[in-house]
Amino acid sequence: MARARTLDMVVVGAGFAGLYMVHRARGLGLDVQGIEAADGVGGTWWWNRYPGARCDVESLEYSFSFDDDLQQEWEWTERYATQPEILRYLEHVADRFDLRRSFRFGTRVTAAEWSDATQRWTVTTDAGDAYEARFVVMATGCLSVPIEPDLPGLDSFEGRTLYTSRWPHEEPDLTGARVGVVGTGSSAVQSIPLIAERAAAVTVFQRTPSYAVPAHNRPLDPEEQAAIKARYAELRAANREMSIGAGSRVPRVDASALEVDEQVRQQRYEEAWEWGGLPFLGAFNDLLLDPAANETAAEFVRAKIREQVADPEVAERLTPRQVIGCKRLCVDSGYYATFDQPHVRLVDVGATPIEEITPSGVRVDGEEIELDVLVLATGFDAMTGALDRIDVRGRDGARLRDAWAEGPRTYLGLAVHGFPNLFTVTGPGSPSVLTNMVVSIEHHVDWIADAVAHLDATGCRTIEAEAHAQDEWVTYVNDVASFTLFPTCGSWYLGANVPGKPRVFMPLPGFPGYAQQVEDITRSGYRGFALA
Repeated sequence: MARARTLDMVVVGAGFAGLYMVHRARGLGLDVQGIEAADGVGGTWWWNRYPGARCDVESLEYSFSFDDDLQQEWEWTERYATQPEILRYLEHVADRFDLRRSFRFGTRVTAAEWSDATQRWTVTTDAGDAYEARFVVMATGCLSVPIEPDLPGLDSFEGRTLYTSRWPHEEPDLTGARVGVVGTGSSAVQSIPLIAERAAAVTVFQRTPSYAVPAHNRPLDPEEQAAIKARYAELRAANREMSIGAGSRVPRVDASALEVDEQVRQQRYEEAWEWGGLPFLGAFNDLLLDPAANETAAEFVRAKIREQVADPEVAERLTPRQVIGCKRLCVDSGYYATFDQPHVRLVDVGATPIEEITPSGVRVDGEEIELDVLVLATGFDAMTGALDRIDVRGRDGARLRDAWAEGPRTYLGLAVHGFPNLFTVTGPGSPSVLTNMVVSIEHHVDWIADAVAHLDATGCRTIEAEAHAQDEWVTYVNDVASFTLFPTCGSWYLGANVPGKPRVFMPLPGFPGYAQQVEDITRSGYRGFALA
């Protein structure tokens, strides 16, 4: 182990959050070190390179707002940017603000330990580096640790195995291949249509069907982009008032789906469908609150699925039955129509699970389906996965994974009792994945930077969530979630996709109210935090 380098702050991660945190820290005059496991900047957009990977929030809104010159100079090419374009954008940000020099790439943080004696964290890496820092900021991302499915015989497969979340940088040639895709979440919904364009045969192994609404993606007209940029401040202000990651330009209806007659309701759903994307869930104000209202939206989408798939039996298998929106809503481009192609097959492994992976393919219900390539679109250990894989120890050697053994406990999703000067950007207990992530990231990073500046201005060394405040916050998050329909199905919001993970609803529904609460807490002298 090398001798520890002493500095002010360690930032773990070089995605949107890590880049902005390093920028803000340097603006405060802090000696900051960023550490990133990947070989470059980008975070989730560095790792997820699968065919069709793109954001489900519009490009002009899924971007930084902290620098007006930056947002004016960057030109987006599409309504929903692809992974390569988003990665180019983040590389541009890193170069424009000279952020790369503050990062160590290709290096994974393995441990972080607090010392009451020195009032510092010691952060160690798999490269043998050690850093002693006043503050540690975990900008590790909410969807950054892929799940390796427990499929019998997986290691025996003699073809090529690909994870959507760790897609090769050199695009694999799928031309003429027999490809199997396990999973039908967002990554699969985006990738299956493009895989089907290249492969000779595609077999989709579906456990639970997903709701998908059309993206209606298109090139961005330069005049439209210029008009938006002329009022960017207004658009960004509207973004900060959004309760879900929907988009601020779509008209929203402040009315119940049950208060209008059937004709008006259907017209409104048609309008939302034609607009496309996540704003569909904002067609009425109670779709995620009232089961009866939600069912009207769910049945509308089910009817659309039946319209898009010619084979009634296949359409029925692709039709979800759960609440719409309790799992992440997918945004698609040609997903359902793909199943009309003669070389695409849907296998229901919810009814008849995969028996085993064989050297030559997948066996289901006694049938061996021969494959050349197996694509695993099996999701992420969301919200807590990255932190759980770092040995984080706070006061008296207490381990974070032990403190979270029954589910994550934070104050505001920003701090954890017993772990002074440790911050989690968009951590569990904050709106995070239920919002436009860039908006939430900027909100958290700005708060962290302001808190550090406040400590220095007042001569304080540490800031820590108080136990009672954390307990009250956890209760509050659970209470808010219980008023919604989010916890009604086994989603990754609950950790239900990870065997053995406690089922606790991790994000907090409702961004604007949350931002106001955080502001009130800060203005009252950081209520609920102990400053020493």
